[in-house]
Amino acid sequence: MKVCIFGAGAIGGYLAVKLAQTGHAVSVVARGEQLAAIKAKGLTLLQGGVRYHAQPKAAAEPAALGAQDYVFLSVKAPALPEVAAQLAPLIGADTAIVTAMNGIPWWFFHGFDRFHGTTFDSIDPGGALAKALPPERIIGCVLHIACSVPEPGLIVHNSQNRFFLGDLDGKASPRLQRIVEAMKQSGMDAEARPDIRRDVWVKLLGNMTFAPVSILTQTTNDVMAHHAGVREVFTAMIEEANAVGAAYGLSSDMSVEARIDLGGSLKGFRTSMLQDMDKGRPVELDTIVRAVIDMGKKAGVPTPVIDTVFALAAQRAEVAGIYKPWGKR
Repeated sequence: MKVCIFGAGAIGGYLAVKLAQTGHAVSVVARGEQLAAIKAKGLTLLQGGVRYHAQPKAAAEPAALGAQDYVFLSVKAPALPEVAAQLAPLIGADTAIVTAMNGIPWWFFHGFDRFHGTTFDSIDPGGALAKALPPERIIGCVLHIACSVPEPGLIVHNSQNRFFLGDLDGKASPRLQRIVEAMKQSGMDAEARPDIRRDVWVKLLGNMTFAPVSILTQTTNDVMAHHAGVREVFTAMIEEANAVGAAYGLSSDMSVEARIDLGGSLKGFRTSMLQDMDKGRPVELDTIVRAVIDMGKKAGVPTPVIDTVFALAAQRAEVAGIYKPWGKR
């Protein structure tokens, strides 16, 4: 298969190396030092004490790569409007777009019961993403994996290796089955799921708590989870989010305590949002936190603790020059 990874950072780089190892024609769209490193020496993945190497075709411009069977979007949400405008050269008649990202995606409410047509600036400012990235092409992907990029061209796999993928209509289409099987053969624990929105929501409960608080506390998951006061904040945030989720028919089968413990099990791990702050890159506060607030407002569900954490994290990021809210608030 021809597979393009748009955004060859921690997760994108991991996907590129793993898929290339099993013979797929993998290409990547990258920028800056990462692109230079890939062109010069390829990508190296350090996993379980073993080094794996791949030399994918790399380019800054999608036009250099041509139409693909699958395009993985593994960029951060703030980059999406720019990325969406560049995707056309990668898209053929049957190309599927796999959204390997965190947060509430722009396609979340498409075909979603009575909520079809719902949108917020926090997930799709001005509706530009839905126009450029048609939901009909989308395969949702929820990531349960922790990786980092200690230096350009080097990906370190830290923990977990699970990928939940699903069609928006809940059907196991042939295109979904093909990419899931390819990922399995490449050593990834990939699974086709019947309700990808619920999987997105359950993952969000962890991101929505640990990520914004991490840029305030500047510390790791395990340290936050074991601090009594911070844990109380996490508990209140998840309880509020659970009430929002219930208004949309979304639920989690994990208790609040179990969800916090799961995030806290990543010892020594700095959230991807904190890693972005470390490197002066834009942070994903809109799709990860503000989207929950917007959903709550529309449903008439108050979210006072989430509101407070968002306000503090947003100002912290704005002062650092790495956050500007999408759309008008």
